[in-house]
Amino acid sequence: MSLLPPRLSLPAIRGLRALGPGSVSNLLKTALDVAYAVLILLTVLAAILFLTVAVFPMEALDLVVEDDAGGTLIPLPRSHALFGVGAFIAYFAGFALILRHLRRVFRTLTLGDPFDPANVARLKQIGWILATVTGGVWVGQTIVSRLARGVMDPPSVFNLVTPAFSVLVVFVLAEVFREGARLRRESELTI
Repeated sequence: MSLLPPRLSLPAIRGLRALGPGSVSNLLKTALDVAYAVLILLTVLAAILFLTVAVFPMEALDLVVEDDAGGTLIPLPRSHALFGVGAFIAYFAGFALILRHLRRVFRTLTLGDPFDPANVARLKQIGWILATVTGGVWVGQTIVSRLARGVMDPPSVFNLVTPAFSVLVVFVLAEVFREGARLRRESELTI
C-alpha cells in the first residue's frame, strides 16, 4: 500500500524531469521571473517615494506604535523617513540582484547544462549579496532600535545564525558546481 495519494504515485513523481525544457526547473524559472518583476516594481516605487520625500517639503509625521499597554506616538522626521525608505530600496534591490543571478542559473538548468562554469561565479555573487543584505538588515535594525528606544528591541547576534548558515550553504553549492564543471570538462577531454 502506497503512502502517497493516487495522483502522486511513485511512477508519476519519477516522470518529473528536473532539468531541460518542460521540467520543474523551467517552472521554477518562471516563478523567479515573476518574483524578479515584482521586486523591480517595488524597488522603483520605493525610489519614487524616496525622491518624493527628499524633494517635497514635509513636516514630521507622527507614527503610532501600539503594543499591549497602548500606543506610543513617535515623531518621524524627514531624515528618518529617508533612511527607512532608502533601507527598503537597498533591501529590494539586493534581493532583485539575487533573483537576477538565480534566474540565470535556472536558465542553464532549463537548457540542461547545470555545470556551466558561469554558475560558480553567479552562486558566489548570490552569497556575497545575501551576506551584505543580511548584515545591512541587522545594522539597520540596530540603528532603528536605538532611534526608537523602548519600541523595538535591538537584534541579537543569534539573529544572524540562520542567514549566516544560508550564506555558507550558497558558497558550498558554488564549490559543488565548480567541481561538477571540472569533472564535465575532464570527461569531455577523455576519449
